[in-house]
Parts: sequence; structure tokens; C-alpha cells
Amino acid sequence: MRTRTTIATALLALAALTAGCSSDSSDDKPAATTSTPAPTADPAEARQACVDAWAETISNRPADFDPEADSDIEPAECEGLPEDEWTDRYMEGLAQSNQAGRDALQDLIDEASEDAQP
Repeated sequence: MRTRTTIATALLALAALTAGCSSDSSDDKPAATTSTPAPTADPAEARQACVDAWAETISNRPADFDPEADSDIEPAECEGLPEDEWTDRYMEGLAQSNQAGRDALQDLIDEASEDAQP
């Protein structure tokens, strides 16, 4: 089970990296939203806010989201980042979203196991 989960997570990460790629655009980032983020004094807080925003965006994708054809909308908390930082925070958000999904699935498995006990 873990092998499939690990493989699926790796494939999702790879798909996420290539989802926004386009050869006819000079900007590989998805379109930015129009809202302006509130300035944050602490860089660590700003980083975590961006990661959390990506995790929420990724977790709330529609059921028919196709990473080959669709792009995530960049959260306002992440606007204006250099490409390498943008990618790092996106990947951290993806990992956080995946972990939340695994945790929720494990909770369901544990609940079903408890219900099955005599």
C-alpha cells in the first residue's frame, strides 16, 4: 500500500511540476489573482502563509482537475516570488496537501477497523 501511495505521490508531484509549462509563454507561472496580499513583517510567516495557501488551493481542486491541461491559480500570498522560491513553496504546499489526504484516509481506515471489531 505504501509503495502505491509513494508512487502516486511522486507522479502527482511530477505532474504538478509540468502542469504550468507552456512553450509559447515566457512566464511559466499560472495567472496571478487580482488581490494584493497584506504585507507580512516576518519572512518565516510569509513563507508558511504561501505554503498553506498552495496546500489549500491544491486540496480544493475540482474533481475533474487535469494536471496535464489545467493550472492552479496562484494564491495572493505567493505573488511576486522569484521562480525558484515559487516552485519550492508550491512543492511544499503539494506535499502538505498530500499529507493531509493521507491522514484523512488513515482516519477512515482506523474508523472502519474500529467499527469492524466485535
